[in-house]
Amino acid sequence: MTIELITKAQTQRTSQAGQAGQVALVGAGPGDPELLTLKAIKAIESADLILFDNLVSTEIRALFPAHTKTIYVGKKKADHCIPQDQLNLFMVDKAKQGLNICRLKGGDPFVFGRGSEEQLVLHAHDIKTTIVPGVTAASGCTAYAGIPLTHRGLSTGCTFITGHLKNGKLDLNWPQLAHLDHTLVFYMGLGKLAEISEQLTRHGLDANTPAALIENGSTPQQREFVGTVSTLPTLAIEHQLKSPSLIVIGSVVSLAEKLSWRDLEQATKNQALSA
Repeated sequence: MTIELITKAQTQRTSQAGQAGQVALVGAGPGDPELLTLKAIKAIESADLILFDNLVSTEIRALFPAHTKTIYVGKKKADHCIPQDQLNLFMVDKAKQGLNICRLKGGDPFVFGRGSEEQLVLHAHDIKTTIVPGVTAASGCTAYAGIPLTHRGLSTGCTFITGHLKNGKLDLNWPQLAHLDHTLVFYMGLGKLAEISEQLTRHGLDANTPAALIENGSTPQQREFVGTVSTLPTLAIEHQLKSPSLIVIGSVVSLAEKLSWRDLEQATKNQALSA
């Protein structure tokens, strides 16, 4: 279902009932529907309209109530089905008509999710908003790959970094990142993987630092590949990784094999089914 065009005049309409609706900015987590919070489920079930992103998994979409109107408003690389400014005004207009909206985003709405941008516009138009945090990809996908973000003696912190900037360039503080001694997690960085690897090693990060690529994290289609920061570009090409993929760099990646649990969980399920 496509979204209709919104004019400035439309955004000034008020609900015939005289009561405005509200918008819940909801995090859907990284893909596994069982990672949805109870509050997220409640927002989905009580909404008059659900606006969902590209990274909201098929399994989560299957939970949408059959009677609720849903509209896909997702964004892929160089493919935005609706400009962000138009989407903001659409939510304002529909809320003023009295609809309760669930704005459903992959991960967490306040971690590279533009949730704060949308909330600023909604507040400017006096639309009531609720924020429902979600499991962000950095913690969800790494946990499903057996990679802790922190570990005593290996990493005292973690840093989340976007691999996609408005000007198309990764204008980051590479010297600081290379010497931060944190676990580095890059979102939306698959297309810039060669640059990320080259810049970090050029500025002092050991080329043999453990690193991992996680594709479709927390879903049945999850794939993870472990190497070093210097071999990441080769791994991505060899295995033909596609978005969404997370890049994880740091000593904690060395624990992935020891802490792996998903294969064991699946084996246990298979054993129970065959019993």
